[in-house]
Amino acid sequence: MSSSALLYAIAIFLGSTLLFLVEPMAGKRLTPLLGGSAAVWTTCLVFFQTALLMGYLCAHGIASRLKPRIQALVYLAMLGGSLVQVIFNLNPDLHSSTAHPIRSVFLVLSSLIGLPFLTLSATNPLLQSWYARGFGSGASGTVAATPPYRLFALSNFGSLLGLVLYPWLIEPRFTLHAQAAAWLCGFLVFAIVCGLILLRLMRHASQMKAEPTPTQSTDVTTQLSVAAPPSNADRLLWIGLAACGSVLLCAVTNHISQNIAAIPLMWILPLTLYLLTFVLAFNDRQNTKSFFTVQIPGLGITIGRFMLMGFLAIAVGGMGFVIYDTRWSFPFQLSIAFFCLALFVACLFCHKELHRLRPAPQYATSYYLWIATGGALGSVFVGIMAPVVFSGNYELAWGLVFTSALAVAISMRLPVGWRIFWVATTLAMIAVVYFQVQESKRHTVARTRSFYGTLRVTESLEPPNNGVTRTLLNGTIKHGVQVFTDAKRREPMSYYAHDSGVGLAIDHCCGDRPRRIGVIGLGAGTVAAYGKPGDVIRFYDINPQVVQISDSLFTYRKESGARIEIVVGDARVSLAAEPPQEYDVLVVDAFSGDAIPVHLMTREAIALYRRHLKPDGILAVHVSSQYLDLPPVVLQQAKDAGLQAWLVDTEDQEEDGNEEYAADWVLVSANDAFFKLKEVDEATSEITAKPGLRLWTDDYNSLLPLLKYDKLSAFKRYDPED
Repeated sequence: MSSSALLYAIAIFLGSTLLFLVEPMAGKRLTPLLGGSAAVWTTCLVFFQTALLMGYLCAHGIASRLKPRIQALVYLAMLGGSLVQVIFNLNPDLHSSTAHPIRSVFLVLSSLIGLPFLTLSATNPLLQSWYARGFGSGASGTVAATPPYRLFALSNFGSLLGLVLYPWLIEPRFTLHAQAAAWLCGFLVFAIVCGLILLRLMRHASQMKAEPTPTQSTDVTTQLSVAAPPSNADRLLWIGLAACGSVLLCAVTNHISQNIAAIPLMWILPLTLYLLTFVLAFNDRQNTKSFFTVQIPGLGITIGRFMLMGFLAIAVGGMGFVIYDTRWSFPFQLSIAFFCLALFVACLFCHKELHRLRPAPQYATSYYLWIATGGALGSVFVGIMAPVVFSGNYELAWGLVFTSALAVAISMRLPVGWRIFWVATTLAMIAVVYFQVQESKRHTVARTRSFYGTLRVTESLEPPNNGVTRTLLNGTIKHGVQVFTDAKRREPMSYYAHDSGVGLAIDHCCGDRPRRIGVIGLGAGTVAAYGKPGDVIRFYDINPQVVQISDSLFTYRKESGARIEIVVGDARVSLAAEPPQEYDVLVVDAFSGDAIPVHLMTREAIALYRRHLKPDGILAVHVSSQYLDLPPVVLQQAKDAGLQAWLVDTEDQEEDGNEEYAADWVLVSANDAFFKLKEVDEATSEITAKPGLRLWTDDYNSLLPLLKYDKLSAFKRYDPED
């Protein structure tokens, strides 16, 4: 490899790695401002895809409309501006609005990483364009011997490396400030490498201007102009194939995290496979316009185009069947593996078809622009349109319809049997959409969807309760239950029974005097069942739709003896804006997926809670989680604040008709007399500290050390009807 080619490879690799490192860093800064919702990350992906599109558009404009010397100067200005923005944002002061979360995501990310992200996005197509035209190669006006498209595979490998490094190596070891400083150093190295390329480019431009010779008639532009431009049909396929991969990535990720298992960091696996398909698809020069093979390095596997299309049929049909027939249940590891494998096959097919349809090198920037357009459209469909248009999570089923219809278009030049098959498959996937919508209505009295997730209220009439039982769910996570019988409708159920941590705190905090209780997370409003005349219970919830559901479909708030107050907005933001509330008990019960949002469990959050608690007040933190060991985090926070922390865990009594679920609560307080009460002492147990666990702050927190690997490996069954 020549020194010039090495410089291009290093710059593209570094740029892509930095691009995928800055994404989780920026998302981690933004997520606490909007309540820690999983939808924040999905909307961040929309921003990243849109910014990537803008970067590719910028690269295409620079490469196609400016002279080489001006191209170098413009890109140099972008590098300089990016450095300035990164330096100024080492300690950013960020603000957002939970009333307009999508707009906030775009505004905050633009102010935080807008220009650096744009510059890094433009780097890959722009440098590939220069490389293909021989700019700065040392051979004036000579077309690069190696086509540029393999550099796209290198770019995606860099993205893949950045994606893997962040959660497993960087986040658990470094604070956000240290991460930003290290990223700045990496960007400086990247800028230096790009500067060397720009020097060669400008030297090349000077030679072209100073030495006009007859050979300039064989200039690279002339050499490349022989190739026919891509057709409109090709451009539409570029957009469709890129959009298809993006839709399936986002939809499969949502399906796994919301309907199979809300495992933290699970989004990494689908995204890793998505990037890997780009690496495999573009790391090949042997494909023709009618045939291709996929070689998987290290395994000695070669897959032909028709074989891959057959695998696509199995993947689409399999996912459609699982969505359609909810009577089947599988171990959740098997379900996750199946959907990820199906995603891999579908994306590999889409991206290999993209590679097959690649144009001549001089059209590379246009090609990448259309690919980025498709990727952005796919993420916008899942991240922005679907929550508005669909009342449930139907985007995966529609993604399968789109995939099948796209296969029909691709098979137009194949034997007629393929066209008949994919037309039939498209009709079958439309039927899957219909049946999924109908099935989702079964036992469902209400379903609503917003930026903060899909909420569903189910209703059943089964023994031994002999009364209507309503359950509020967000994906597979239950957020409250009420049994509508005279004996039980005012009884706190699910995770909030009298023998739970929150029940002990409220029942024994204050004797017979009126109580003032704060609750972060409304759910069905179950805690209101503890209200007595004279009490005040103040709920904080970020999702207005939760307030509407708890008011219209559950009666805990209406029938409570306490005065009920509702504050809509992120709890930390709301509490920070309020004067001290003098709470006797403050309940932290806001959940994002399978765990409390991280920003509600940091040192700064605990300090805020203490400001609103009475000196002998009790903080009750709900730490139930299938996959995270959260009690040691709260124990560490309590010790740091000079408080006691004890664990209360209860057994699941649902089978006895009590609708009481196993729940883990940590009670934190300086009130030694409370912990010595007989009822409390018998129900609490000591928390085992986790060696090596660092104190969580707003600047440092990591879920990786808390993962329950035994739970992840347990072969538990996943029932789609749950």
